[in-house]
Amino acid sequence: MTVRQPRVITLLTDFGNQDAYVGVMKGVIAGINPFANIVDICHSVPPQDIFNGAYLLYSSYKYFPRKTVHVAVVDPGVGSRRDIVCVETKDYFFLVPDNGILSFIIQDEKPKSIFRITNSKYFLPLPSSTFHGRDVFAPVAAHLSLGVKPQQLGNKINQLEQLDIPKPVHRKTGQVEGQIIYIDRFGNLITNIAQEYLVKGVGGQKSEVRMQKSEDRINQRTTTLKELFSLCNTIETVIGKKKIMGLSKTYTDVNAGEPLVLYGSAGFLEVSINQGNAQKYFRVDRGNKIRVEMGSY
Repeated sequence: MTVRQPRVITLLTDFGNQDAYVGVMKGVIAGINPFANIVDICHSVPPQDIFNGAYLLYSSYKYFPRKTVHVAVVDPGVGSRRDIVCVETKDYFFLVPDNGILSFIIQDEKPKSIFRITNSKYFLPLPSSTFHGRDVFAPVAAHLSLGVKPQQLGNKINQLEQLDIPKPVHRKTGQVEGQIIYIDRFGNLITNIAQEYLVKGVGGQKSEVRMQKSEDRINQRTTTLKELFSLCNTIETVIGKKKIMGLSKTYTDVNAGEPLVLYGSAGFLEVSINQGNAQKYFRVDRGNKIRVEMGSY
């Protein structure tokens, strides 16, 4: 027997706020579990942009309580043969189209189980072929929030579709090439260079030699980003023909209108303009390359 409880359900879609689609989904959820706590992550994903949705879901999902049901509907294949899946991880449930939208997340944590949603008992009657958000995702999410188990929803499967997520590469000792994977509404350029990657790799053989000479002072496996940068005279970030020197901690480390490089809240290297728009300043878009180089010792 299911028990009504105030479990969190999040919604991330490309529906926007101009139409009634999001409100209707919330109405369906409330009709099944009026105690559900529905939280909007974002409804401004560019239409059909699965990669954008995947990044936004990845950068937000872990800040919610355990057992949260995350619903992400960026679904250009709605009504086709693509599957809808329920994915359970250590702490969360994800209800998504099987189109790669979990690609960032499953790089970080392996799913405990994956079920293809087939049990129409948990759908609205006579689901349409164009609005699965209302007719499938919303009611299934509500039933999950009431305690329905994923295995009651359909058949277990072992694989998920994955996007081709670019990874940073080492071009030579002390040089890492990455690319812009997301641009926020402020024009900040978020790259695919995670903090851990730069800590472990950007110094290359040079940092290893220096660390070996300072074994008592610095342990290579626990070196922080600050410590690694302190071993070098300079760090240089190159976008197109423009260069930015150094690494900042906050936007205000430089004057208004000046470019800077820092690690953003999602843990990725970010290029910004203090009180400005880096996308317009550098005239770049998602997919453009950036290069980070460490200076000499």
